Amino acid sequence: MQESQFEKMKNGKGFIAALDQSGGSTPKALAAYGVKEDTYQNEDEMFALVHEMRTRIITSPAFDSSYILGAILFEQTMDSKIEGQYTADYLAEKKGIVPFLKVDKGLADQSNGVQLMKPIFDLDETLKRANERNIFGTKMRSVIHEANPEGIKAVVDQQFEIGKQIIAAGLVPIIEPEVDIHNPEKKKSEDILKAEILSQLNQLSDDQSVMLKLTIPTVANTYKELIQHSRVLRVVALSGGYSREEANQKLKENNGLIASFSRALSQDLNVKQTDEEFNAALKEAVDSTYDASVNK
Repeated sequence: MQESQFEKMKNGKGFIAALDQSGGSTPKALAAYGVKEDTYQNEDEMFALVHEMRTRIITSPAFDSSYILGAILFEQTMDSKIEGQYTADYLAEKKGIVPFLKVDKGLADQSNGVQLMKPIFDLDETLKRANERNIFGTKMRSVIHEANPEGIKAVVDQQFEIGKQIIAAGLVPIIEPEVDIHNPEKKKSEDILKAEILSQLNQLSDDQSVMLKLTIPTVANTYKELIQHSRVLRVVALSGGYSREEANQKLKENNGLIASFSRALSQDLNVKQTDEEFNAALKEAVDSTYDASVNK
């Protein structure tokens, strides 16, 4: 399975769906879906509701491996079931979609113009469980707010240090140093980021591969060298707060860059929609995101 999934991620046509809203972002995701905060009384009820939302997305006929290569899951989703199967098994076996797991614990406070990841104290245990749950790869996010070379280097160093631990556990890390779209020096930040990533990639051995999840760059094809690098399995783009229409338009300008959208993918979905309405809205999102990812 791992070998076929590796091949699919490297050469397949499509995009990655990000279904990994965590504790902090789940209330916003539910609210956007039409589920108000007074609907649930505690965290368990909240996570049960968001799993219902994710289940509805994943089981929809619009959630199709002809368009979607992979899906990023939240930890609780990995341990939850869909139609009697653990979510990753359902994705892989029923849908033919490669499962990933968000492993970071959120962001530290801003320092040197960036937000590093909080310490991941239980990473070894999480990776062990991820292997037991047949997860293919992981994802972890940092954020760059300013063009601070010291801060950006710290972000990339941390990402690759943990990434190597993930590789050693037999999984493929998605390294996500997001450049905030409101960063006043976004282009300069992207240039510094690219140089730091290239430096780290060039230090990887032949048996080490990573994926990158990056903000769509200010200048189209800025990340061409990263996309073509022998140690990079795939480069995917986050929507970063852009609407789906704007994100897709920007994505089309970047050859070889494919989508990994969260909010932009689910922005038109609502809990009150009939199945027919829900599936039609999701199909429109999937089709347009696929088109932006492959037709260029």
